Amino acid sequence: MKDKLRAAIVGSTGYGGVELIRLLANHPQVDITSVISSSNAGEALTAGYPHLQGVLTVDTLDAVDPRLIREKADLVFTATPSGVSGKLVPQLLETGVRVIDLSGDFRLKDRAAYETWYKHEAPPQDALDGAVYGLCEVYADRVRGAAFVSNPGCYVTTATLGLVPAVEAGAIDRGTIIIDGKSGVSGAGRGVNLGVHYSEINENFKAYKVNKHQHIPEIEMVLSDRAGEPVTTTFTTHLVPMTRGILCTTYASIADERYMNEDAWIELYRNYYEGRKFVRIRDKGQWPATKEVWGSNFCDIGFAVDPRTRRVTIISVTDNLMKGAAGQAVQNMNIMMGWDEDLGLRLAPVYP
Repeated sequence: MKDKLRAAIVGSTGYGGVELIRLLANHPQVDITSVISSSNAGEALTAGYPHLQGVLTVDTLDAVDPRLIREKADLVFTATPSGVSGKLVPQLLETGVRVIDLSGDFRLKDRAAYETWYKHEAPPQDALDGAVYGLCEVYADRVRGAAFVSNPGCYVTTATLGLVPAVEAGAIDRGTIIIDGKSGVSGAGRGVNLGVHYSEINENFKAYKVNKHQHIPEIEMVLSDRAGEPVTTTFTTHLVPMTRGILCTTYASIADERYMNEDAWIELYRNYYEGRKFVRIRDKGQWPATKEVWGSNFCDIGFAVDPRTRRVTIISVTDNLMKGAAGQAVQNMNIMMGWDEDLGLRLAPVYP
């Protein structure tokens, strides 16, 4: 490819947008030609994020104008809150620009389900139908060459990558799935609210949105699609006093005697994810931790089988701002454009 892809980022002052800037600024096939903010247009991006000084050739934040965006970009990343992308993305698509949306506005295909879980008016049905769901390790064939990709949720990516091979193989009883999810505070975004104040979250550990989290129908959508039948789950989220990371501990009853030992699980998952560069399966007796994927696009998965209860415990971890957001968005871009999926993402985790 002679000419670099021109990329714009809408919502560039949020954590996901800033992480996109970090990745795209070092991508060999991309030029960032516009950074866009509805609330800070005309200001310098480096005024709010001094660490980006000298990183970008553009600094002044553009306003949200679909026509102007199209003049500057071939591909737009929309890293906006839910409810915003639903209105903006259809306007962008009309200009002919490609879009990767990091909000939750286009993940669910059922408008009524979206409005129930997200508490916003749903986007138009044709826009929902036109969005390719971008869980890279599962739906890469659909993403390749697509014009519009909806990036999966952070919890969903972590939980479903830990479950899809088991669900497809019939290794577990699909009616017994319980997912215990824990996230760092950056998952709540940069906006100010009481629940993420230092004095509220420090030395604290709490559940939130119990049985009401908007990622529940998305998890069930993916698992039902891969199972070929409806799958329901119990999914509980917790906030942990750390900046980055998601850990999902998933429990399910084993349905196939062949999977009553960890070696069988490791073989199943390594075969399923063979050739996929960002899923790492741990050896027997090893379970991943969030710090072991920090700053990277990896999802690490480990297993423990309990013969006494006939259940498997699946532990999966990601960095919520990377594989759970910006990293997977760049991976989707790479697949969409026909590039190596790890281009610009060959980053070892930052440790300690």
